[in-house]
Amino acid sequence: MTRDVLVLGGAGVDTTVYVPELPLPYRDTYQVPPVVDRIGNTGAGVALGCHALGLDVAFADLIGDDPQGALIRHALRDLACSYGHAEAGTRRSVLLVGPDGRRTSFFDPKATPGERLPKETYAGVRARHVHVSITDFCRHVYDDLHDDLHGDLHGVPISTDLHDWNGADDYHKDFALRSDLVFLSAVALPDPAAAMRAILAEGRAHTVICTRGADGCLVLTRDSGEVRAFPAEPLPGPVADSNGAGDAFVSGFLYGTLRGRPLEECVRLGALAGAHACSVPGTHESPITERLLLERAAATGPRPGQSSSRQALPTNGGSEISA
Repeated sequence: MTRDVLVLGGAGVDTTVYVPELPLPYRDTYQVPPVVDRIGNTGAGVALGCHALGLDVAFADLIGDDPQGALIRHALRDLACSYGHAEAGTRRSVLLVGPDGRRTSFFDPKATPGERLPKETYAGVRARHVHVSITDFCRHVYDDLHDDLHGDLHGVPISTDLHDWNGADDYHKDFALRSDLVFLSAVALPDPAAAMRAILAEGRAHTVICTRGADGCLVLTRDSGEVRAFPAEPLPGPVADSNGAGDAFVSGFLYGTLRGRPLEECVRLGALAGAHACSVPGTHESPITERLLLERAAATGPRPGQSSSRQALPTNGGSEISA
């Protein structure tokens, strides 16, 4: 059986706290709405987003034998999952979310030096596409994916999301330079176009996509060599929570790619999915469905080259950092 997408790494638990403003001024105590634990982190977001869009998804990760690991197993119960043991426990984030949907994330990677995602968690999977989260224990999977000539995944296209990379940090470079499709956010980049060109020049990527929140995204392909700007899509309702919007964008783009859509359409499907994520509470609990995505795409129609003057997506793009 061949899956559509295999997602490697990047599930965790988000503890979400809705606060009256960001940055939060110092006070000894704030009364807040109910604090909620939810499925979170980038790999889970891409996996659940693709699943909601009708793609057949497999997922492999390291999680702990703890209540957070149990939450992940339950949240991903409808996917084909394989888990290794995370010695330090399941990754966690505490998210402060303001009234405008923007957030501040405190990420606990639960990292154990030398830890690796066991090959047996994914070696038997056949997939049309592999998405690798930027967890350190996934760094070595590229050797298996690129070099194992007899493996089921050899030659399969690989994507990754660098999130808020600054264009210089070495941690991200293995992922940036060894993936075929690279997503990243402009939030920490002094020169997004230069960073995108460097990824193409130094690595194997054929396409780099840099999300810019309210300003849409930039797209650079090896074939064209031209950095193209695409507008954001309108939010379908009031801003609720920007968490997960970046992962939703990736899911929508991958859906379009695996359905054989042109690049421009894939970008637009990603933007529609990201806009939906900003209008629903939580991180990954209510991803857009295939039916709703296609209905919204048909209702609004393509707008190539149009400038964005609509309700803005939060500038942080909502991507969950999982490094």
